[in-house]
This record gives sequence, C-alpha cells and structure tokens, in this order.
Amino acid sequence: QVQVAESGGGSVQAGGSLRLSCAASGYTFSRDCMGWFRPAPGQEREGVAAIYTRGGSTYYADAVQGRFTISHDNAKNTVYLKMNSLKPEDTAVYYCAADGPYYGANWYQKEHYNYWGQGTQVTVSS
Repeated sequence: QVQVAESGGGSVQAGGSLRLSCAASGYTFSRDCMGWFRPAPGQEREGVAAIYTRGGSTYYADAVQGRFTISHDNAKNTVYLKMNSLKPEDTAVYYCAADGPYYGANWYQKEHYNYWGQGTQVTVSS
C-alpha cells in the first residue's frame, strides 16, 4: 500500500521558520521526483518546490526562491521542506507528491504526480 505522509506543519509568526517532512513508503517509485504543492488563486494547487532524489536537482517557485529549501534523506526515503522568512501569504495546506515527472521542466505541474499526501497546515500570522 502506497503511503505519502506529511508532517511538521504549524503556526508561526511572520519571519519565523518551519520544516515540513514527507515520508513515502509501500512502493518503489519508477520516477524519483518528489514535490511540494499548495493551493493558489485560480489553481487547485501550485508547485512550491521539487527534488529529483537520485540526481539531486531542485526546483523552486519564484515566490519561495531563496527562502525555502527542499532536501532528501535517501536512508529514510523522506523529503524535507525547510521554510525560512515565512510570510502571511505562505499560509496554506502544503501537500507532498511522489512519483513525479521524468523531466524537470514539468516539475510544477500537479497532473504529472501519481501519489499525494493528505496535506499539513501552515499558518503564518503577521
């Protein structure tokens, strides 16, 4: 049974930090891209960041570039999203996705991911 489980959400004040975790299990994914998404105006979910766990390539949305860092622990098969300098507009439910696109150019497109977690709430107060 495939499981993708997020943790680490919470409430912080603007300027604070949080680290989200995403553990994937129960399947040997044929594609090694894992990503983080959140809802956005006009979109069900927008890509926040993604990582190719074998090669280490990372991708970020412009809105989080320089503030968020995605990383992967191969031994634990866990992806992390370290979020610094948080802003109220970062408030959202953050979803982890696994088995993402072969090509990095598609990293931000949710339809290219096959497995999703239930989401974890991040709330940033001003």
